[in-house]
Amino acid sequence: MSKLPTPHIDAKPGDFAKTVLMPGDPLRAKFIAETFLDDPVLVNNVRGVQGHTGTYKGVRVSVMASGMGMPSIGIYSHELFNFFGVDNIIRVGTSCAISPEVNLREIVMGAGASTDSNYARKFHLPGTFAPIAGYGLLRACTETADEMGVTYHVGNILSSDIFYEDDECMPENMHTMERWRTMGVLACDMEAAALYMNAARSGKSGLAICTVADHTVTGEAVSPMERQTAFTQMIELALNTAVKLENI
Repeated sequence: MSKLPTPHIDAKPGDFAKTVLMPGDPLRAKFIAETFLDDPVLVNNVRGVQGHTGTYKGVRVSVMASGMGMPSIGIYSHELFNFFGVDNIIRVGTSCAISPEVNLREIVMGAGASTDSNYARKFHLPGTFAPIAGYGLLRACTETADEMGVTYHVGNILSSDIFYEDDECMPENMHTMERWRTMGVLACDMEAAALYMNAARSGKSGLAICTVADHTVTGEAVSPMERQTAFTQMIELALNTAVKLENI
């Protein structure tokens, strides 16, 4: 057990709620706290990675940024799960659609997270681990989405270490994302697989719900400012899921 505070989170026991929303961007974490939470308190600001705790509909909820990529969310989710008593982490982020069935600004819930990362090597497993969302958390989220009338997709997503793929180096002509599309993968992010692995190892629950911000098939994309502030439906879905978890 690590001494508190940890190297990356300057907080005390009890500063975080049992459920934490985790966007990638610290500015998005600040926006969520100031816009949706009642009486938010800043509980962490190491390296500008803001963590806030407040209440939503009377339920205590926290929000903290993860940074970009699996190494970053791997650190923060590990510390929250293992040292700060957090039971559920809901990633609220953006994704790139791979499937033509998914449209810009729609929500994708990652039931599973395929990956091109070697993150699972840290667990020294004698085979290939399949990272999946916590079922209770996923069920609570889909039930909440149905109650809210939200359009969403549930399926496999790809968590990639690579943002700028160099397809010119590939000897074949098929684009990397086309290969994942043939396997039914809906969208691509850069964090979910590490979150799911850490949750599994800690005996906790993780779920990635992502709004589609760009599209590999249509070439559409939202603006950087819209990425930061406009995905209110996804945020409300995650917050209402936290409320449902509290009442189960």
